[in-house]
Amino acid sequence: MILVIDVGNTNTVIGIFQQDTLVAHWRLATNPMLSQDELGLNLFTLMEIKKIPIDSIDASVISSVVPTITQTFQGMIRNYFHLEPIVIGPGVKTGINIKYDNPKEVGSDRIVNAIAAYRIYGGPCIVVDFGTATTFDALNEQGHYLGGCICPGLKISSEALFARASKLPKVDLVKPAKIIGKNTEQSMQAGIVYGYIGQVDYIVRRMKKELGGKATVVATGDYAALICNDVPSVDHINPDLTFIGLKLLYELNQKETNQ
Repeated sequence: MILVIDVGNTNTVIGIFQQDTLVAHWRLATNPMLSQDELGLNLFTLMEIKKIPIDSIDASVISSVVPTITQTFQGMIRNYFHLEPIVIGPGVKTGINIKYDNPKEVGSDRIVNAIAAYRIYGGPCIVVDFGTATTFDALNEQGHYLGGCICPGLKISSEALFARASKLPKVDLVKPAKIIGKNTEQSMQAGIVYGYIGQVDYIVRRMKKELGGKATVVATGDYAALICNDVPSVDHINPDLTFIGLKLLYELNQKETNQ
């Protein structure tokens, strides 16, 4: 089995593959204060609940945008699973040509998603990932990573609104039935959610135009379903895209090692 880990600024997602099947997955709050032992205990407990033996894990791959936590996860996997994890970064084979001005600036999570989207849906394609930030990434027909767009995430945007406006309350991120709110809470929810729907649709349509008018659009991440069910320009919602990309990268680098 392969243990795949994606460490984001807000959440860390962990999955386990048995061959091509994702047999378990969890979403945890990213906590830079946790030690290797605490991470190991948490993961062992989750695996025990799912009845997955510890010794069934024979490989691991990590993508992370939080360097200090990357080291903690690496140490935990070495000490508790007795494995050397593959960490997505410089020196790791990706199989795609990155056309960014400085390829090292592209977050590993964006590369992981791009690889999975191109392998599943082909190119040209656009990936929209709803995390701490919302990222839009474009690949051409040949699978070359062209670049993209980074926006404040849905949660960050809503938190900024009630943090800076003293009379506005904190609201749940849900989509109201109507865009014309009948009270302050509904009005804020309508503005945040429907405004974000409009933003995503506009950016995707502009990116499609720059790609020549045609591209398959796939959405993933925390709020993909909330937003993209109402975005006509999005073709697919795939919550497992990052897991699949991590597994593909593991297989690519394992193949390179064995040659």
